[in-house]
Amino acid sequence: MKPIRKAVLPVAGLGTRFLPATKAVPKEMLTVVDRPVVQHVVDEAREAGIEHFIFVTGRGKAVIEDHFDVAFELDRTLQERGKQAAYEALRADLPAAGQTSFTRQQEPLGLGHAVWCAREIVGDEPFAVILPDMLSRGGMTQMLDAYARHGGNVIAVEEVPPEQTHQYGIVSVGEEFGDTFEITGMVEKPPQGTAPSNFIISGRYILQPEIFDILAKGEKGAGGEIQLTDAMKRLSQVQKFFGMRYRGKTYDTGSKLGFLVANLAYALERDDLRHDLKREIEALMRGA
Repeated sequence: MKPIRKAVLPVAGLGTRFLPATKAVPKEMLTVVDRPVVQHVVDEAREAGIEHFIFVTGRGKAVIEDHFDVAFELDRTLQERGKQAAYEALRADLPAAGQTSFTRQQEPLGLGHAVWCAREIVGDEPFAVILPDMLSRGGMTQMLDAYARHGGNVIAVEEVPPEQTHQYGIVSVGEEFGDTFEITGMVEKPPQGTAPSNFIISGRYILQPEIFDILAKGEKGAGGEIQLTDAMKRLSQVQKFFGMRYRGKTYDTGSKLGFLVANLAYALERDDLRHDLKREIEALMRGA
C-alpha cells in the first residue's frame, strides 16, 4: 500500500458568492483571523504528513503562488526593523523548496476536471484532494489514519439533519468498522426525502490514481460539468470506498455565514483574542 505524499488543492474557482471582495483577491486568500483560508488548509495537510502540494489554479490566482514563495523585500524589512518573530513565523509557513506545484485549469469545467488537470504531477500513486473552502482541524490526519487501516479510497463524511441532504453529495452506508464504514453508493444532491443516508461528502478525499482514467473521458454530469462524484461512483464498481466520520467541526468558508462563523470559531481558540472578542460579541448582542 503506497503512502499518501501528495495533495491536490483545486483553487481555480471565481468566488462569485463573495463579490465584490473577490473581484481582485482570490477567495482562497480571504483571511480567517490573520491567515488566508488556503494557508489554514496547507497547515492541516502538513500536520498530517503531506509532502507535496499541487495547486490547480486559474487566471487571476498568481497571488496564491506568491503567497507560498519567499518575499525577499518583506523579509529584509522585517529583519531591519527588528521584527524577528514575524520574520520567523513567515519562514515557518513556507513549504520547502520543491514541495509546491502549480498547474492551470484553463476552463471552469468542474471539480472532476480540476483534479484531472493534476494527473501528470500526481503520477501513478494514491493522493489526497482537499477542497480549500472547507476548513477543519485535523481532518487529513484522521483521513490518513483511515487509509492506513483500509487502503482503497477514503472520503470524509459528516452528518447533517435529514432536511438538508438535498444540498450535498450523499453516501450510502454499508459494513461498519467503528469510525469508518464501507460506502455502497453515492448520489449528488438527491431530491428531498430520497437520500440514502444523512452522511454528506465534506471536502476531503484519498483517491487511487485510476480515477484519472475515468476523468479523462470528460463525461459531464450535474450542471454540465465533469463531476468528481460521478467518477468516484464509476471507480467504486471496481475498487473499495470507505467513509471516514470526521470527528470535529467543518466550516464552509465558501458561504458567507460559514466564513463568518469560521472567523469567530478560530478567533475564540486563541488566547490573545478570546477574552476581548467575547466581550465585544456580548456588547453587540445586548444592542441587537
